[in-house]
Amino acid sequence: MNVIDERDELIERIGRMQRDLGRLVARDRSLPVLASNLTMRQLKVVLLLSSLGSASGQDLARNLGVSLATVTGIVDRLVRHGLATRREDPEDRRVRRVELTPDGKNLIEEIHTAGLIGLRRVLDRLDLETLRMLDHVTTRLRQVTQELHDEQDRCGGDRLPPADPP
Repeated sequence: MNVIDERDELIERIGRMQRDLGRLVARDRSLPVLASNLTMRQLKVVLLLSSLGSASGQDLARNLGVSLATVTGIVDRLVRHGLATRREDPEDRRVRRVELTPDGKNLIEEIHTAGLIGLRRVLDRLDLETLRMLDHVTTRLRQVTQELHDEQDRCGGDRLPPADPP
């Protein structure tokens, strides 16, 4: 098998493994995201706001790939749930910014905490050498992901740049 074929096969296998791990994690009904009554789009907005801090309706529409009218309805429901709030943009009074309320921030914290607890249960069963390898690999994954996002930010695009050939 040549290097390119092996690389493609490994990438496919890692992708399948990640999907399988995701399915196993999703079986944990104690996860706050599964206990919430949020739709997928509402959850996406909550996650975006957690990442961005605040966003205009236009920002959210662009990130979600939906119309401003759709975002308005999603945000209205999040406001009714007490998870988000709207405020005037201090730099442009015509723009309304959306941000998480303390309850919205608490939901994000519960989601992260639950994920970490579940991950800890798995990691506790691994031997020290496997943990060292996993630390090395996840550190490198984070570095490459950060590099891709930095490139995306420099290009001003909404999409990650294409992968470099092997």
